[in-house]
Amino acid sequence: MIADAETLRCLFSPRSVAIVGARPKSSWANAAYRNLKTMGFAGKFFAVNRSGEEFQGHQSYKSCSAISDEVDVALLVIPAGAVSEALDDLAAARIGVAIIIASGFAELGPEGRVAETEVREKAARLGIRLLGPNCLGVANFVDSTGLWAGGVSPQKQGGLAIVSQSGAVAISIHRYAIQQGVAHSHMVSTGNELDIDVSDAILFLLQDERVRAIALFIETVRDTKKFEAACSAARTAGKPIVVLKVGRSEHTAKVAQAHTGAMVGDDRVFDAFCKQNGLIRVNSLDELVHTADAFLKAGPIAGRRIAAISISGGLSEVCADLAALAGLDLCDFSAETVERLREFLPDYAGVNCPLDLTGLATTQPDMGGRAVAAIAMDAGVDLVVYVFEVPESDLDASPFSEEMLQSVAEAARAAGKPVVVMSHQVKIVSNYAARIIERLELPYISGGLQFGMAALASIAAWRMNSRAIEDDGDRITQSEIARTTASKLTTEYRAQQFLKEFGVSVVPTYLAGSEKAAEEAASLLGDKVVLKISSPQIAHKTEVGGVRIGIEPDHAAAEFSQMIERVCLARPDAAIDGVLVAPMRSGGLELIVGVVRDPQWGLVLAVGFGGVFVEVIKDVSMRLLPVGSGQIRQMLNELSGARLLNGFRGNPPTDIEALVGEIQRICAAALSLDGLDTLEINPLRVSGSQIEALDALVVSTGE
Repeated sequence: MIADAETLRCLFSPRSVAIVGARPKSSWANAAYRNLKTMGFAGKFFAVNRSGEEFQGHQSYKSCSAISDEVDVALLVIPAGAVSEALDDLAAARIGVAIIIASGFAELGPEGRVAETEVREKAARLGIRLLGPNCLGVANFVDSTGLWAGGVSPQKQGGLAIVSQSGAVAISIHRYAIQQGVAHSHMVSTGNELDIDVSDAILFLLQDERVRAIALFIETVRDTKKFEAACSAARTAGKPIVVLKVGRSEHTAKVAQAHTGAMVGDDRVFDAFCKQNGLIRVNSLDELVHTADAFLKAGPIAGRRIAAISISGGLSEVCADLAALAGLDLCDFSAETVERLREFLPDYAGVNCPLDLTGLATTQPDMGGRAVAAIAMDAGVDLVVYVFEVPESDLDASPFSEEMLQSVAEAARAAGKPVVVMSHQVKIVSNYAARIIERLELPYISGGLQFGMAALASIAAWRMNSRAIEDDGDRITQSEIARTTASKLTTEYRAQQFLKEFGVSVVPTYLAGSEKAAEEAASLLGDKVVLKISSPQIAHKTEVGGVRIGIEPDHAAAEFSQMIERVCLARPDAAIDGVLVAPMRSGGLELIVGVVRDPQWGLVLAVGFGGVFVEVIKDVSMRLLPVGSGQIRQMLNELSGARLLNGFRGNPPTDIEALVGEIQRICAAALSLDGLDTLEINPLRVSGSQIEALDALVVSTGE
């Protein structure tokens, strides 16, 4: 259930707060109170403890119900076993939202999950919304309020909101962001997410115009539909969610289970969700911060075409390599741009991208700004990157460096398109540097060329992907399709006939129940054929001798009887419907198209090349259903063997639109099946515009 706006207002911007368990010896209570003071909280504060002893110079109340004033939110710094009783007191005091700091719930295993469920159900009965348990709370820097029981460092307010299931990770992001000069607005830790979760936090923060980007750390997604709604809202708002999600390895999954009781889902499926819903996924905490910072400094980037400027030939070469590795396109200057640059560059300077201003720039500080202005006018440039470092102290400062940065800053403000200044490598933003950046209003990225170029590429991809998602409007949903029970499709033949009802191109196939029928079917097909056993109990036919290929029509009868004999010996328990007879196909490409039910995310479409590509290279792209034609095209382009679709070794180029349509019809068939576990077509043969499903398998969840 999505938390209502007033509940979240009380949580994120409280006018009055109570700390329950506010004893002088409580490190959590003292930390939370100290943070209120650090953030400049001007609202009402109430201390609650059973003994009524004074806390930090404040009178204490023995219960929340003893407080005569209205309280927006309560921070519970009490043991897990005392939480249930505290809820009764909160209800009596009409406090509608509370933060539970204590651990000792689901992360402990079955017993802890029972305790957590009891607290959740009691809070729901009492009408109390909860953040946590096993969390650190909320810090709101832009409104100078919040209840946060961890470490908080003073910092300049900015547009990045930090949302994390782990409190310790939130602190790490917070501290690193401050070190790198990335100012932020909010910080929230959701812990075990007994009630209020990261999706609630995101949906609330997106409504705040001061929040421009969200840095998200998660171990799992507990409510996939609500999370999808939050991602959709972020796309609509034009605010990127940069996410670091653990769970890429089996070991991580075990650690996460011990930490928060989270069940980490299939990581490839989450990757698919990110691509399909416009999240920017990163792999480390520093990448998380620098990618979000790139958006704060550059804003939305129209495309991947960048122009880079430096005052060093070597740096220009490093810049070019890292831009290419990140997937950015270094632009070619137009003739008009070259002419503008030639007006002030020395004759010996090459007018290329990246642009080397040469050592002459050290004697002409305005050259940097003039170069930015000249290049920003080029219609073929989406973003200008000026490679230069802000001085860390007065020891390495010079009039030249500040004058150049000032000229670049002025040109950036007048450019009409994104311009950033990027450090050579990761640089700590000192107080001295921060003052220069603030005074000049400099769009400075401190993450260095490697992180910086990768971040800009991610932001450009996010913009283009967000547009593609919104344009992907031809998705077919379950509500639009008649329903069929998956358990009825127990054989390949039945699965094939079912797919044909949805317009899927299936290889002509006959079900033969006798030698004569097999011979007649082979004669009708007129060339070499494939014979396959048909049985509801046998999915893997080759393992029992149930497949024969390249059979001449006049040998079909004999092969039929031999196959029946082999299979009956291997699987005497299996019911035999007969033998499938289909034409032998050769040439073309073989794809695998499958729909699998993920226990967390639902139906997932997987498309890949067959043979070694799927078995060894694992060349597969995934999306969650429903999916439209735009996403299917993107899936095909993501495959390592995508070039094979353009034609190779005499094979015709694939009719991509026909292939996309075929996959869409397969998806529609999958969506119509109640109780579907797996629908697999392996292979889907593709040769130009000729596309056929050569095999089909349906497995229901009851099997």
